[in-house]
Amino acid sequence: MHRQSSETVRSTIVPFSPPASKHTSMSSLAQPPMSSSSSLRFPQNRKTIYDRHLNRSKTSELSKASFAFLFGEMVGYAQKRVAGIQDLEKKLNAHGYMVGQRLLELYSWREGRSAKRETRILGALQFLTTTVWTSLFNKAADALEKSREKEDEYMIADNEPVVNTYISIPKEMGTLNCAAFQAGVIEAVLDGCSFPCNVTAHSVVSEQFPQKTIFLIKFDQKVLDREAQLGAST
Repeated sequence: MHRQSSETVRSTIVPFSPPASKHTSMSSLAQPPMSSSSSLRFPQNRKTIYDRHLNRSKTSELSKASFAFLFGEMVGYAQKRVAGIQDLEKKLNAHGYMVGQRLLELYSWREGRSAKRETRILGALQFLTTTVWTSLFNKAADALEKSREKEDEYMIADNEPVVNTYISIPKEMGTLNCAAFQAGVIEAVLDGCSFPCNVTAHSVVSEQFPQKTIFLIKFDQKVLDREAQLGAST
């Protein structure tokens, strides 16, 4: 996918950062370079974002333009390392999964003992479409539905995915949906809540919402078995 100078990408909340090497310690990542020859600029007190208390940034917002640039760079980075559209979507999904893991960990830390652990599928999905969606995109998901044909499938609708707002898809890559990144976030949050599943993003184009995306969630069989046991005990 060729990135155009007039149309970059924009919008979410958690900026992408390439995964650290297995041999890199977290303490080294948290320390700013002290070399005077570095081109990076740091505050005079030498403190960075890693030194801030996590609760101070709880209500902070990220510029959509900043996210647009970061997400565009991530898509370009992923595109250079894949052979086709499906591989690119898998790569974006993997990046989103890492973000989702950290997001759930951050939420759990901030809520502490007051955090509620969901044990039923509907409760977990409502947590995802309200609390998680709002913290990321400043709005709830547009719809949550259960498949009428398959017991293990649920669908979340987003009429205007923020990650697709300023993405221009070439004709030869017309089936690409960069919301696969968002699907990875969803999958990570549900996995972390003990609802293992597979999540995929599907474009559902309409005249009113040309970028509408349906996130199809397919739960593992053990989740359904647990749901049946909990339902029988109530």
